[in-house]
Amino acid sequence: MKAVFIIFNQANTSRIEFMLDELKINGFTFFEQVQGRGSHTGEPRRGTHSWPEMNSAVITVVEDGQVEELLSCVHKLDLRNKDVGIRAFVWNIEQTV
Repeated sequence: MKAVFIIFNQANTSRIEFMLDELKINGFTFFEQVQGRGSHTGEPRRGTHSWPEMNSAVITVVEDGQVEELLSCVHKLDLRNKDVGIRAFVWNIEQTV
């Protein structure tokens, strides 16, 4: 199993939820009001007067075979608008209870 952590501009919230539904990924945890800045060209997302936009994030644990399709969908969403920004990170899940 793999954990996939996706960080995205709040403008993509409905697209992320739609994507998870379409991929039949039912279990996830959603984080609102996530602050940060992309590591390459990202502008800060701080919710302040100077940097008013904010990010959100979602983490889901999926079967290994679902990862590539999920990452492909994230990549396609990123290509729609590079300025909005979205990134996904994958971790191995060793155990779960």
